[in-house]
Amino acid sequence: MSKKVAILMGSDSDLPVVEKAFAVLDSFGVEYTARVLSAHRTPTETAAFISGAEEEGYGVILAAAGMAAHLAGACAANTTLPVIGIPVKGGAMDGLDALLATVQMPSGIPVATVAINGAANAAHLACQILAVSDKELSAKLKEARKKGAETVLAKDAALQEKLAK
Repeated sequence: MSKKVAILMGSDSDLPVVEKAFAVLDSFGVEYTARVLSAHRTPTETAAFISGAEEEGYGVILAAAGMAAHLAGACAANTTLPVIGIPVKGGAMDGLDALLATVQMPSGIPVATVAINGAANAAHLACQILAVSDKELSAKLKEARKKGAETVLAKDAALQEKLAK
């Protein structure tokens, strides 16, 4: 059975950013669950969900939060599963505060971190992590990379043709 991805967001206002992760996971056929859980407002529920995630078949946790952005760290503190933090743009520092809060974790409690609003890349990274033990997903990722390269090369060929005239 393939592992699932758990996606947590600190607020439903993060949904427009997180939906980009949904699209990537859907494109690769990776099952996921999304929840609104807060490191600050629902710490008990968040810890309970994360503590049981491995037993429930999850292989990677994505955690999106803005401003203080403690959600990814709170998740990492309660599991040894890989946690990928998605800092969300907003607040007085326009997402830089969220980026720094997500990336600056104490030794032994790592959080992989993507760019501000980088939910699509977080989902790609989650798929790569799961693909280490899922040959079918690995093949899908390799095919997607091949198609991406073909698209760029086709655009380059069109540019070269235009410049040659």
